[in-house]
Amino acid sequence: MIRWGILATGGIAARFAQDLTKVPGTVLAAVGSRTASSAETFAQRYGVARAHGSWEALAADPDIDIIYVATPHSHHHETALLCLRAGKPLLVEKAFTLDLATAQDLVSVARERELFLMEAMWTRTLPAILKAKELIADGAIGEVVGVQASFGIGLDPGPEHRLRDPKLGGGALLDLGVYPVSFAQFLLGEPTQVRAWATLHPEGTDARTGMVLGFPSGALATLYCGIGGDVRMATITGSTGKIDFPWGFHAPDKFVLHRDGAEPQQFDFDPTGLNYEAEEATRCLRAGKLESDLVPLSSTLAVMSTLDSVRAQIGVVYA
Repeated sequence: MIRWGILATGGIAARFAQDLTKVPGTVLAAVGSRTASSAETFAQRYGVARAHGSWEALAADPDIDIIYVATPHSHHHETALLCLRAGKPLLVEKAFTLDLATAQDLVSVARERELFLMEAMWTRTLPAILKAKELIADGAIGEVVGVQASFGIGLDPGPEHRLRDPKLGGGALLDLGVYPVSFAQFLLGEPTQVRAWATLHPEGTDARTGMVLGFPSGALATLYCGIGGDVRMATITGSTGKIDFPWGFHAPDKFVLHRDGAEPQQFDFDPTGLNYEAEEATRCLRAGKLESDLVPLSSTLAVMSTLDSVRAQIGVVYA
């Protein structure tokens, strides 16, 4: 039995608690929050045995095998470092940290202490994404020459909202843009060229960002993220076909394969959930692995490097 702890009690923590019940051989054993009342409320709601009123207390809990870090990304480095220093393996929400330097710091500490560490980029663990990549590897659409991916949400946040606050890592890029960037790099590797443009909020965070990535193969990725309009589509273009994700490419339950000279073929999958990333982390922990093959730390660092380059070009600076 793998005993999980959850650090933080927000919306994504609640969803993880619900989806973890779908993973055999696991139990949600503890939750930690900055306040005892928040931890206790969460524990009662999701049937968690122990509620800790501080992050430090959760990290020190000897009856926890792995911790899921579910704070906003502005606090990922602080909380993950605390847990690693306490000897805890980790699954850390994305975006992994605010920048490449702090991401590298966590990876270095985990490797020094021989602790499992994985970014919770659930998209890379989902059956639909893995099947699409398998088809591509088998030559179903020829050589991949282009990736288009857009992720926008229909929200109009006020100036007090965290999505506009640079102190909280606000903006579209780290909340939404991490998905299309990770999607493209999952398929094409690390880019050699990055170009970006953005429209900024008055607070200095990005409201909408467009990116073009160039890869060693000659393939291009054209990517978009934005606050203020719903869009979650992606297309993988090959030399002899394409794969369309008509909606929700970040968490797809279907896609359509188009091959030259053939009728379109739709692939359908079970509903998605955070249970797939939890399954992957649990499998790795049982096998004694220090990182995931599906979400390796090298890919996490490569994505953070791209996000850093984009931020530098669009002029978004975090404290």
